[in-house]
Amino acid sequence: MFSWVKQEQGGSNKEGEMYQTVTEGLQTLYTKKLLPLEETYLFHDFHSPALEAADFQSKPMVLLVGQYSTGKTTFIRYLLEQDFPGMRIGPEPTTDGFIAVMYGENEGVVPGNALVVDPKKPFRKLNAFGNSFLNRFICSQMPNQVLQSISIIDTPGILSGEKQRISRGYDFAEVLRWFGERVDRIILLFDAHKLDISDEFSEAIKAFKGQDDKIRVVLNKADQVDTQQLMRVYGALMWSLGKVINTPEVVRVYLGSFWAKPLQNTENRRLFEAESQDLFRDIQSLPRNAALRKLNDLIKRARLAKVHAYIISYLKKEMPSLFGREKKKDELIQRLPEIYTVLQREHHISPGDFPNVTKMQDMLQHYDFSKFPSLKVKLIEKVDKMLASKIAVLMAMIREEEAKQPPAMVSGGAFEGSQDGPFGQGYGEGISAGADAEDWIVSRDKHRYDEIFYTLMPVNGKITGVNAKKEMMNSRLPNTVLGKIWKLADCDQDGMLDDEEFALAQHLIKIKLEGYELPTELPNHLVPPSHRKNPTTEQRRGVKM
Repeated sequence: MFSWVKQEQGGSNKEGEMYQTVTEGLQTLYTKKLLPLEETYLFHDFHSPALEAADFQSKPMVLLVGQYSTGKTTFIRYLLEQDFPGMRIGPEPTTDGFIAVMYGENEGVVPGNALVVDPKKPFRKLNAFGNSFLNRFICSQMPNQVLQSISIIDTPGILSGEKQRISRGYDFAEVLRWFGERVDRIILLFDAHKLDISDEFSEAIKAFKGQDDKIRVVLNKADQVDTQQLMRVYGALMWSLGKVINTPEVVRVYLGSFWAKPLQNTENRRLFEAESQDLFRDIQSLPRNAALRKLNDLIKRARLAKVHAYIISYLKKEMPSLFGREKKKDELIQRLPEIYTVLQREHHISPGDFPNVTKMQDMLQHYDFSKFPSLKVKLIEKVDKMLASKIAVLMAMIREEEAKQPPAMVSGGAFEGSQDGPFGQGYGEGISAGADAEDWIVSRDKHRYDEIFYTLMPVNGKITGVNAKKEMMNSRLPNTVLGKIWKLADCDQDGMLDDEEFALAQHLIKIKLEGYELPTELPNHLVPPSHRKNPTTEQRRGVKM
């Protein structure tokens, strides 16, 4: 059934010939090294179902989570620039289930029960959550260019107040945890007018524990408040998140209005555009980092599987052979935090690698410890060898694959043309200002620069580097920056500045003080007019006319 399983038969191949691609290598290592350990110590019952071929071969996935009416479904439509089957948008909780928006040649909807029996889709293990969940899970397929690179998972609007006490019929937090382990990016959406984190939302965020590197936050509808209010909203959001996401690092928050309608408040337009481009770049990088993410997730899974094996085998070792088993079982469950400490010292394990002690205690209540397997050192050694040597081979293969054929970035939809043309970020600003003008843009302020120039005692129409330095240092820019400006402005490299070169230096200082970056080479439109016809200068700069 799975072609990659056949690769393992025989085992006579050299290590470097066992797999031709990173994806095949991950599948092979999991099947041969890690899966036997998981099956022996009931890892799939306690933590996560076994991985299948589709889990390794699937496109990068983006999971959207947020309270109702924060714009999750609208955000997907904004990225795709078209409606998708099963889409409903409204101010009330409209999305009542999970929707996997994926690429398909024919537009349509696949219901959950049919979806979990499809071996080509990475959702087979979701059948464990039963019909209550599967009846609220669909796959929306459509031939959209964005979906050729990524898949997007829309989730039900998280409820607040009395609404959140109504049972969904399935374990919502566990479903989110299942998706969180398998997706490449988790985006938490907030509304500028809805910053409260309900109990259900708090539980949902906690379900992503251990996946903190995947989480990004979007403060949507930020154009509905002015600048002063936005500062207060941002501060309140960070305070709320700090109480739920318990990490020392600050989570990345993107501000903006992620739909195709006019901005209600345009005073922060430039900020919103810069934020949206940052978010687009983050999403566009997912295909390039997909193999690395799967490798990282496999390492995390292997570490957890090892710790789980130590716990299970320790409980087996402590059980009496005949009498008093139930009493000993209760005692061991109560002592589980202490057992964690013992195993931590004995096997040199980091405390962060152990599963949640409370959840583990609850699950252990349903098992007979005497039937647990004892510690099989060879299984542990296989996983250790995989982590110590095989992973390094795959890391090198990732770089080789990228060098030979870089993965295509996400394109189409809102990603198309976001960098090109006059509406691309930074176009006509900073160093690019004046690129389309017929006149030299520096000449617009040259009369002011000339007044300064002639106070610096020019000789034969030029000022010395010493005199220029005194004036340029009034900008309070670091010497390293001023040195770069001098190099760009001294077009003929004679160690002196004429009036046009001095005006250019002042213009570059102005650009830097406004927060823009300086170029490594002077753009053609900024070269002073009197220096443009100098073949030596053009040849030295390598400027393409």
